[in-house]
Amino acid sequence: MQTDEQIKDIVRQKYSGIATQDKGSNQASCCGAGGCSTEVYNIMTDDYAAVKGYNPQADLGLGCGLPTQFAKIKKGDTVIDLGSGAGNDCFVARAEAGETGRVIGIDFTPAMIDRARVNAEKLGFNNIEFRQGDIEKMPVTSAIADVVVSNCVLNLVPNKDNVFKEIARVLKAGGHFSISDVVLVGDLPENLRKDAEMYAGCVSGAIQKADYMELIRANGFQNITIQKEKEIIIPDDILANYLNAGEINTFKSGATGIFSITVYAEKAKECCGTDCCK
Repeated sequence: MQTDEQIKDIVRQKYSGIATQDKGSNQASCCGAGGCSTEVYNIMTDDYAAVKGYNPQADLGLGCGLPTQFAKIKKGDTVIDLGSGAGNDCFVARAEAGETGRVIGIDFTPAMIDRARVNAEKLGFNNIEFRQGDIEKMPVTSAIADVVVSNCVLNLVPNKDNVFKEIARVLKAGGHFSISDVVLVGDLPENLRKDAEMYAGCVSGAIQKADYMELIRANGFQNITIQKEKEIIIPDDILANYLNAGEINTFKSGATGIFSITVYAEKAKECCGTDCCK
């Protein structure tokens, strides 16, 4: 069984390679309109094209939702994006937070940080910064963020409980998060669950939906809401790398489902005595 650090190394190496490509190159092996049959990283993406602040150069097609669309970002907010990649969600968040806001992107892949910084420089934004670091131990001070967003990243992290603890630490009292992620209902076939490539592709690193929601509750978050949910369909030619024909039929007709969810939750407000004062 792989250790947490071995899994992280696999993910870092895989996404370092992806960072050198554009969205079109990542999707070059996709067949037909909107359907990718050989590239696991792009079977879950949503379309950002109509979203304010979208920058095509920063979109590598790696998300599974549009968390910034649901994040209730206000002018002047400080926003942290976990697993910021080439900066796509940071630029969308900046459009909402405005020139008086601040956006911090965190990613542990140096190649992604380099690419995001180049994109920000080209756009001339001086209120966005990108920091290299592990989101299980974020390189930011406590109680700094009004909003935390993340797009299809926590499923790549072995210890998701640590990430939610860190989110609680960096959020201000009364702050909130909106996170898009991949979760499961039912058990994945063993070959899918164990495969490192599928882990780096966001699937086998996913946990049960009920366990995911419980992690959020257990870390003290309130007003937890699923803002969006959609089923993820893995194409047969990807499944064929891991399962035989009979296993594929069982998997597709069974009780297992793979879903993209966008979850919203709030950190409790600080209270003085019996009355909340912030």
